[in-house]
Amino acid sequence: MRILITNDDGILAPGLAVLAQHVARWIKRCPPGEIREALIAAPHTNYSGMSAAVGDVFDHPSVTYKRHTIAGAESIPTYALEAPPALCAIIGATGGLGFQPDLVLSGINAGANVGRSVLHSGTVGAILTGAQLGLSGLAVSVQWGLDVHFDTAGAVAVEVLEELLRAPSRTLLNLNVPNLPAIELKGVRRGRISTAGIVKAAGPNAGGAPLADEGELPLRLGAATPELGDVSDEAADEDGALLAAGYASLTAIRGPQEDTDPSLDDLMHSALEAITRHLETRR
Repeated sequence: MRILITNDDGILAPGLAVLAQHVARWIKRCPPGEIREALIAAPHTNYSGMSAAVGDVFDHPSVTYKRHTIAGAESIPTYALEAPPALCAIIGATGGLGFQPDLVLSGINAGANVGRSVLHSGTVGAILTGAQLGLSGLAVSVQWGLDVHFDTAGAVAVEVLEELLRAPSRTLLNLNVPNLPAIELKGVRRGRISTAGIVKAAGPNAGGAPLADEGELPLRLGAATPELGDVSDEAADEDGALLAAGYASLTAIRGPQEDTDPSLDDLMHSALEAITRHLETRR
């Protein structure tokens, strides 16, 4: 099994180093007859909140890279790319670094990726991108705090990795771990994506006052922030609430695909007919 490791916090992020160290030890424990290999292709700087963006590849149709070494994971070839995490995933997944992976492992992100932040997360965006190219993926994040326990998240991630490697291709899992020492972790539960968002509201004119010609719009941040805000409105099995209760949350996710819900058939038929009639009148 060949694993492409990336993140969105950048090549020098401590979470990436801890994850790489755990994977390096996992590779050393490889049973006879099994192949375990890894390669790291991570952004050269922080690209948090970039989702699955690849940047303007038309104006910049090449990517600069530089070889790195991560202490404790010297056996894993490591490259810093001047590219967001999704583009790192594409380059790695298509063999651009001379390595053909089976799975994308993204993280460890410094901050929880729960609720609607899943949509905006560069950590998650990397595995969503890999899935479009046929790869499974695991996104790993840990709740932020004064003393972040990346090692707890790394240990859980490797255990999840063992199971994911046996899953069908394109299987995607989002793992969020509370900021606790391993001995205090209560366990791992299946988490539902909550409605918590990074940004709950914006702007000073909630009463409908007109805006000035220019200015600033302050943002009110919600529960899905790195430290994890108020989750009192979440159900006990939702991702943010699980973290707050001391459990790691594991969620199966799915990337963009055609919506084949039969209830949309009439809408699609009507829309296509209306567009066709409109085009015919313009001939």
